[in-house]
Amino acid sequence: MYIPGAKTSRMKLFRKRYVALIVILGMFVTCRMEFLKFRKSEEKQASFLKENGVSDYRFGEITVGDRKVHYTHVGADTLPVVLFVHGSPGSSADALGYLVNPGLRAFQRVSIDRPGFGYSDFGRVEPSLKKQAECVAELLRRYPARPAVLVGHSYGGPVIARVAMDYPGLVDGIVIVAGALDPDLEPDYWWQKPLDWPLVRSLLPPAFRVSNQEITPLKEELEAMQDRWSEINCAVTLVQGLEDGLVHPDNYLFAEKYIVNAEKLRIDTLGNAGHFILWTREERIVGHILEMMEGLAENKKAGR
Repeated sequence: MYIPGAKTSRMKLFRKRYVALIVILGMFVTCRMEFLKFRKSEEKQASFLKENGVSDYRFGEITVGDRKVHYTHVGADTLPVVLFVHGSPGSSADALGYLVNPGLRAFQRVSIDRPGFGYSDFGRVEPSLKKQAECVAELLRRYPARPAVLVGHSYGGPVIARVAMDYPGLVDGIVIVAGALDPDLEPDYWWQKPLDWPLVRSLLPPAFRVSNQEITPLKEELEAMQDRWSEINCAVTLVQGLEDGLVHPDNYLFAEKYIVNAEKLRIDTLGNAGHFILWTREERIVGHILEMMEGLAENKKAGR
């Protein structure tokens, strides 16, 4: 039986389904494009380093348990160590500006791909700060020269703090840049769990998926560290932008309250600065690293 308009309705329905399929496929393909992986290949990193006058670089990989951990290294093995730990998402490439910064040429500079990012089992999440810290510590053991200072941005902040708690003999100082420290200040977004539903998760870029999977339990991870901040006895510098829209600026107040046994605690709050101060205030961060290294060298001379 002929029904007027039925063929047109079927064609419209077909077009809608076709368009929806194209959109889904487009999202799937786009989400796997290289620029959304937040990393740079060894070739691209090497090119950047050489263009900026750095020739003493190498790339490496270590095994920690069942994880592969990739890193970039610059400088002579006899020099003091500055190790950079990126945020979420991110990779070792986040610290490239510091690896070529002239002010840091007197140190070995090492930048790690945290588990799940860069070239460290890319796409495979590690939600445990304890295990993240274990990976950083195992890499740090490859660098016996001292002093050793860790620099952590954003999610990298609690990671290096956990290293200082769990492996105090490996760490002489930590520089936390826009770090999430206070569990009470961690936001609880309604969309975090839906983003981890299998179908939705499969459409996300792997770096975003891993980021969501490690940030969702961060509040509980920080709660587990709540009573351990007094264990940190190395030098600590915290740099926080007061207009940070991703990590609550009041995290520096948590540091003031709980980091009570540090060799030295320096807090630098920056007005008119947001979350990405690792890049927008690079020279200021470099200045803090240099100040910390100078203080550690003086302590060593004084036998402290």
